[in-house]
Amino acid sequence: MSEKNRDEKRTARERLAAEREKQKAAEKRRRGLIVGASVVCVLGLAAVIGVVAANAGKDDGGDSAGPVVAPSGANGEDSLVIPVGESGAKSTLTVWEDFRCPACKSFESNYRSTIHELTDAGQLNVEYRLATIIDGNMGGSGSRTAANAAACAQDAGKFVEYHDVLFANQPPETDDAFAGTDKLIELAGKVDGLDTPAFRTCVEDGTHSAWVDKSAQAFNKGGFSGTPTVLLNGRNIYQDQTMTPAKLKQQVQEAAKG
Repeated sequence: MSEKNRDEKRTARERLAAEREKQKAAEKRRRGLIVGASVVCVLGLAAVIGVVAANAGKDDGGDSAGPVVAPSGANGEDSLVIPVGESGAKSTLTVWEDFRCPACKSFESNYRSTIHELTDAGQLNVEYRLATIIDGNMGGSGSRTAANAAACAQDAGKFVEYHDVLFANQPPETDDAFAGTDKLIELAGKVDGLDTPAFRTCVEDGTHSAWVDKSAQAFNKGGFSGTPTVLLNGRNIYQDQTMTPAKLKQQVQEAAKG
């Protein structure tokens, strides 16, 4: 074999070896990219799971898309208060409630007649504020949808009557019946003059839903422990184990005299 042939074969072997090394390097890079992408996907999934876990049981106020439309007559900061009673009364009762909340229904059942008596007498101003924590705790949207319907009733000047009907017909906590607008419109039939085309449109379109979301956010930021939260002139009376409807009436009437 000539020297020339040996050189050509050596060169061919070297080229082949170099090509093999090049292919090995390319394969190594490809595997690295696949592993790296898998790690990124896993980390991304873990981040999503972490966010979901962190928000479990919290109500974020739902989908806040759309303009914030406060119901007629709402006042207070950001117009989040639905007022009932005499604005000049010496006593103000602030009531945070969720229409799906069983404890709220219990409070209403025990205190409703006393509150109505005091507001009718011009001795008490009530600030109703709406929360939606059961939607966050139990799932669903009944708290939010019912709160929107109550705001629609406020537009019609029928908030108190409809508020009372909602609590009187509250479904079990795990039953999201108030999520259906048909149910809320059906209950409006129990309030004289409320079931009108304007009310139905307001309920079905979720006219005040973004307002409800803003109210729910205000509740979350307020640091309250739950619903109902009931404050008499800023003092939490729901946590007062000695409080009764009779004692509330006495305190409000004494303040009215003084």
